[in-house]
Amino acid sequence: MKNQIIAGAASTRPGARLSASAVLENTASLQDWRRQVADLYAAVRAMPAEVGWAQWRDVRDRLFREHRQSPLAAARRQRFSGIRYFPYDPELRFEVGLQPAVGRETIQIEAGKDGAMMLRPYALTDGMEGALGRELTLYWIEGYGGGTFLPFGDASNGEETFAGGRYLLDTIKSADLGATSEGRMILDFNFAYYPSCAYSEAWVCPLSPIENRLPAAIHAGERNPLS
Repeated sequence: MKNQIIAGAASTRPGARLSASAVLENTASLQDWRRQVADLYAAVRAMPAEVGWAQWRDVRDRLFREHRQSPLAAARRQRFSGIRYFPYDPELRFEVGLQPAVGRETIQIEAGKDGAMMLRPYALTDGMEGALGRELTLYWIEGYGGGTFLPFGDASNGEETFAGGRYLLDTIKSADLGATSEGRMILDFNFAYYPSCAYSEAWVCPLSPIENRLPAAIHAGERNPLS
């Protein structure tokens, strides 16, 4: 089944058609970006929740402002004053169980020059419906290595947050808050963040399928900048 839940332009590779040396430099900087993000989430998992959130905000601001792989164009970085967030809300941090996603079809997303992305629904959260009105579906990104992906939408989209929704988990890129000692997954909406296509049309982003649209407004995590 094909779902056109994407946003952005035709390529996630702004460095395409560069010289060989420029490609090498660009790829090395991308590797450094991912290493720093992985280190950040590892550090956050070892901290108390709100302390880790403050660290996460600080490092994200630095990466967006200074790093070559920032989703912000160079001109925007010069006037970048920081990502805007809702205040931390401990009530929007959950420790959830998982249930199998039965009878669900894999979603195929056309991702421009990167080809098709296959998202296989493999689990449903167990423990969020009472607070949020719905459980969320977790997807496995098929392909080499693979990884868990959890995009979501909510009633704040458009007016207060990015119209295409936000991400909670993207383990291929190390966005993962881990699990409790009992094996319950930690999902903290205070760490919800925008896909790169919210900042630049140079990126293609898979957006939230309809089954992950929450009926309530989630006032936690990244929000729209002040106009």
